[in-house]
Amino acid sequence: MQAKANYTSPMPPVQAIIAKELRSYFVSPIVYVVGAVFLLTFGFLASLYIVFTGAQAIQLMQMQGGTAQINLNDLVFRNLFASMRFVLLLILPILTMRLLAEERKLRTFEFLMTAPVRVSEIIVGKFISVYLVFLGMLLLTTPVPLTLALFSDFDWYPVLTGYLGMTLLGGFFLAVGLFASSITENQIVAAFTSFGLLLMCWLLAGLGSLLGDTPAGHVVSYLSFMEHFDHLVRGLVDTKDLVYYVSGTVLMLFLAHRVVDSSRWK
Repeated sequence: MQAKANYTSPMPPVQAIIAKELRSYFVSPIVYVVGAVFLLTFGFLASLYIVFTGAQAIQLMQMQGGTAQINLNDLVFRNLFASMRFVLLLILPILTMRLLAEERKLRTFEFLMTAPVRVSEIIVGKFISVYLVFLGMLLLTTPVPLTLALFSDFDWYPVLTGYLGMTLLGGFFLAVGLFASSITENQIVAAFTSFGLLLMCWLLAGLGSLLGDTPAGHVVSYLSFMEHFDHLVRGLVDTKDLVYYVSGTVLMLFLAHRVVDSSRWK
């Protein structure tokens, strides 16, 4: 009965679920492993692009015999954000795989369904908890641009919109992972399902390119997160890109809600 009590605390239901999920994350090694992989990869790629940019600057100085103008936004940050979207596709399903699948496996799902909380509160609470973990990981990467700003000049606007893109992309990926976790009790299956759905969404960009400048090509390209993320990384904030991520995230949360709600009556 302890599992049931976790959801019937004096706190509002959503806050109680968020608190419970955050405790579960930080007593598990998964969040530390995923966080370490994310931060080490971000740091390694940033160093790689910085070294490459420095070598290019030295080469230009030798050719021109003076100072060289290097665009850090194009050579470092745009490449860095573009690479990190694939890293997120690989690691975020690991964060979300346990959210609902673990409840089914541990047989606490029945307690959750009979607790005095709405399905929407369960979905929102679990999503916010994993989103907070992701935002914490993202926040820990900010020393990279802050350190670069001490030694070089670059335009902060594309960097900020790149972080906005990472924030929206991460939210969408996490919502897909939550939906995948709602349909199975096997965490590995949930992770691979989430990865597969995201990979299919990625490949839509290639299909859109093959279809070319046609109505079908535009529709297929719009359904892929690639084009929308690229706009934000380049510093282009368009309403259609924001609508894509928000509506995609809400759709995935709605589907997760429907799956969980249907389980209540089984």
